[in-house]
Amino acid sequence: MNKAEKLSVVSYRGTRDFYPEDMRIRSWIFDRMKETAMSFGYEEYDGPMLESFELYAAKSGEELVNEQLYHFFDRADRHVAIRPEMTPTVARMVAARINDLSRPIRWFSFPNLWRYEKPQRGRLREHWQFNVDILGSDSIGADQEIIEIAIQVMIRLGAGKNDFRIHISNRRMLTYFLHQILDLPEGIWGGVCRAIDKRSKIPHETFEEMLRELELTSHQISELGRYLSLSHQNIDQHPVSESDGYGELRQIWNGLSESGLDTFCTLDLSIVRGLDYYTGTVFEMYDLAPENRRALFGGGRYDNLVGLFSKDRLSGVGFGMGDVTVRDFLEIHGLIPNPEPPIQVHVALFNEELRRSSGAIASLLRSAGYRTTLQLDPVKLAKQFKWADSKSIPIVILQGPDEKKQNLVQVKNMLTHSQQVVSERDLVETVRQSLAGD
Repeated sequence: MNKAEKLSVVSYRGTRDFYPEDMRIRSWIFDRMKETAMSFGYEEYDGPMLESFELYAAKSGEELVNEQLYHFFDRADRHVAIRPEMTPTVARMVAARINDLSRPIRWFSFPNLWRYEKPQRGRLREHWQFNVDILGSDSIGADQEIIEIAIQVMIRLGAGKNDFRIHISNRRMLTYFLHQILDLPEGIWGGVCRAIDKRSKIPHETFEEMLRELELTSHQISELGRYLSLSHQNIDQHPVSESDGYGELRQIWNGLSESGLDTFCTLDLSIVRGLDYYTGTVFEMYDLAPENRRALFGGGRYDNLVGLFSKDRLSGVGFGMGDVTVRDFLEIHGLIPNPEPPIQVHVALFNEELRRSSGAIASLLRSAGYRTTLQLDPVKLAKQFKWADSKSIPIVILQGPDEKKQNLVQVKNMLTHSQQVVSERDLVETVRQSLAGD
């Protein structure tokens, strides 16, 4: 193979290689997410990486389908896409067994997702996402529960109320405002929502130009600006407070207040979420660190999505939390942990003649539940200890010819640099005490 034929060692732009230390941190993060979901009674599921292109074309939103979706025709000339999000998949899966599943359905997953977009901080073409959904409940309590899970995940990751805020709004209330107050035709509601979704990322003049292109008058643009600036203090005086959407918002807020979680939340009517299937509650989590003031994840209610695949209507509400933005958040706030070393014990090899006995010791420790490696090559002992130290292995076991004759082993604590000789029958207990710091 010549130089031109050599495979590149660089991963595809916008994707990542996960080295063991990255995997340990990711596992630590995912474990806390999973623990939180399960503490609320949710079950784990997964779906296929490939879906029909039409699944996303139907409801995922113009920008995602036209600009970000990886799609192609397979050998049978079927138009397929690599999943860019998980919500359409879970809706399809539930619709397939809608009569067999007990409701409400509480599910979570960790899908691998792809979107063709410009790689930048917090946004890559490939990422993993923590998805949590509850389906089959029209109760506003389901919306509150999903928001509570999002907050509790952040708390379990070590974040406090001064580190993040959940910004909450309601698409039903916005629809009421666009229809009843601004008297806009339904055909442009989606365009207005997309303009609002881009509002924080574009100049104010560009935002107004987008609205004028939708034929909003100066008065309507002014009224929309007033609506988007409403807060808890003055929303009661606005006509939109007569809407059902506002009633839902009020119920959620009262519930979060009773749970003591309202201090993690704020009203933000500029939150609409870019995806077309949201119908009610919508929310996004924002980092409060000055250097990272951006939306990190979000979610909301989607009452009509399952109906695309079934004659039965089934409401849903959920969120998706990407691993890239969460990792950025944890790094900024100094919350990245030092995960427990993957190897707890290393069994050194004195010489080739003692390989079988050293292997037996390693098997004994693994049977006792300890993650144990065995030295493969009988190199100098100093080199073996140096390797164990480089891997942050806390305990090294050595049995030489003299110890073998007496059924003894040497136990070296690499953290305290202490060493003791114990009998083979006491080895497991000695390792337990050493790892526990007794």
